[in-house]
Amino acid sequence: MNRPEIHVEVAPELTLFVPHARRHGATALATDGVSTLGHVVESLGVPLTEVGSLVVDGRQVPVSHIPAAGESVTVRAVERPQRIPGAPLRFLLDVHLGTLARRLRLLGVDTAYESTDIGDPALAARSAAEQRVMLSRDRGLLRRRELWAGAFVYSTSPDDQLRDVLDRFAPELLPWTRCTACNGLLRTATKDEVADQLKHGTQASYDVFAQCRECGRAYWKGAHHEQLEAIVERALAEFAGER
Repeated sequence: MNRPEIHVEVAPELTLFVPHARRHGATALATDGVSTLGHVVESLGVPLTEVGSLVVDGRQVPVSHIPAAGESVTVRAVERPQRIPGAPLRFLLDVHLGTLARRLRLLGVDTAYESTDIGDPALAARSAAEQRVMLSRDRGLLRRRELWAGAFVYSTSPDDQLRDVLDRFAPELLPWTRCTACNGLLRTATKDEVADQLKHGTQASYDVFAQCRECGRAYWKGAHHEQLEAIVERALAEFAGER
């Protein structure tokens, strides 16, 4: 017995998730008459975190919609900037996104990061418990129902990853206010307060310091400051004031 068919068209931004044969225009897809449209979209490879809306025959429907034979479905991408209601905007990154985590913290964005692989269930549970947006390139992780919210990181380049996250979520940027090591907030510190972390050359050359309120790490404008400042200035030039 033939299964009912629907016609599905995926937004250009989402075609990287679907098989090549379904990347150009609407394509026929057999359904079982029971599965939700959200399940059907996920079966194509598209994480629901990346879906902005589902439109069936010109009307928007929820992911719980049961598609009927002959329906035409359009899968739209998330609109930018994306708003996450219900909690302050903050992120959780998996083990593969350490550089992105440090750069978000450099910009003052609340960013938790797991430096070891604690497993998808634990990551999803932390996302829910702390109401953090899970950022990952792992589609399986992003499909976990217990996530508070999530987003796929499209690039493997840290520069492009940062640009994409800032463009998508438009977080408030407060550079030089967070510890890049632990995400704690920084405070102004005297040289004496951080003396045990300074080599003799640093003590002689620098007078302005900050210290993390959580882990105690000291910061000053050292050898890598120009590189970090370039990241901050580029982000502020492109994204400051977009909220």
